[in-house]
Amino acid sequence: MPKINVYLPDELAEAVKKAGVPVSAVCQRALEQAVRRVTAIRETALGTSDLDDLTTRLTHFTPRAREVIKLSVEQARALGAAEVGTEHLLGGMLSEGGNLALQVLGALEIDPEEVRRRLDRLSLDAPASTGTDEAELAFGAPAATVLEMTVTEATSLGHNYVGCEHLLLGLVAEPDGAAGRILRELGAEHRLTRHAVSAALAGYVHLRAQTRAAAPPPASAPAALPADAASALSAAVREELRPVLLRLERLEERLGTVDEA
Repeated sequence: MPKINVYLPDELAEAVKKAGVPVSAVCQRALEQAVRRVTAIRETALGTSDLDDLTTRLTHFTPRAREVIKLSVEQARALGAAEVGTEHLLGGMLSEGGNLALQVLGALEIDPEEVRRRLDRLSLDAPASTGTDEAELAFGAPAATVLEMTVTEATSLGHNYVGCEHLLLGLVAEPDGAAGRILRELGAEHRLTRHAVSAALAGYVHLRAQTRAAAPPPASAPAALPADAASALSAAVREELRPVLLRLERLEERLGTVDEA
């Protein structure tokens, strides 16, 4: 049987040893689940254009994430695109309007309206199309890669659902698509965005408890927050990110000093 090394932080490795957790069995089950999800994404992205079939096959996606994907396909068709691109996935996220990914963008001081303006300019610059047969419309390679990355981001964070915040991470990390380029130009660096997602999820649970609403466990998909709570969440996430931003600024200053030398 092939052997795969698993690297853990020192504290976690020690805790695993003390607890006697069966590492091989746990990792095998987690990897089996991840493989099933990624395989389902590949089959869905490459093999269907039926919206009902598309959304029902994404069983671990939250209703909001499935709605975002549905809207992205509809946008691609409305624009006469030859395939669903990363820009359509990002556009679907903006159009859905109530997902946690938008709160993360706000915490990163990225205005969703500026993102929308850049997407609009991108669609205006796209070559004219005579329309696409619905049966032929599928996800392009970058968009399919984003969906795969979305699943792996959720898995790496230990979440048993796939939400819009994971889709945002997939969009930021994918190197070739227009959406990732736009987000990175506006400041959504992958590591920083990942910190923002983690902080937003932690802040979400705290705020739900404060508002006396039923708070889901950390690994469950977050629902929408009231407007005032959403604003407080963005502020809390920005505060959580302040030390990270300061470290990045100091690193950039040191790198700049080296370049000038």
